[in-house]
Amino acid sequence: MNTQAPIPDPCPCGSALAYPDCCGPLIAGTQLPPTAERLMRSRYTAYTRGEADYLRATWHPTTRQQGVALDETVRWLGLKIMATQAGGADDQHGLVEFVARYKIGGRAHRLHERSRFKRLQGRWFYVDGELPPSSDP
Repeated sequence: MNTQAPIPDPCPCGSALAYPDCCGPLIAGTQLPPTAERLMRSRYTAYTRGEADYLRATWHPTTRQQGVALDETVRWLGLKIMATQAGGADDQHGLVEFVARYKIGGRAHRLHERSRFKRLQGRWFYVDGELPPSSDP
């Protein structure tokens, strides 16, 4: 029997923390993500909450898009971090492989990406990502 109380306002990134104790301060700009994985998690959360300004602000200046268009028909279901390479508090580059699950019009989808991150002036930024070959039929 689970006697733990449910987390109020759970963070969408899957950390098992409440949003105000996890990605909330990052998206609000009161804290900086210490690692590439934390930036990845906060960017996923920003997608779930429609925070286009945060997504644009955390995109590396060399690859940043003019605008970030969010599709309001997407319902984000969960994030799973598959692997990380470097991207720690003392690194300058990092790679985070993840799977994000979502639904559009009642149909389930998955986004499997290997995202590259770079630290610039002590701050992590998303550079770009590649989609690994699909193993789905």
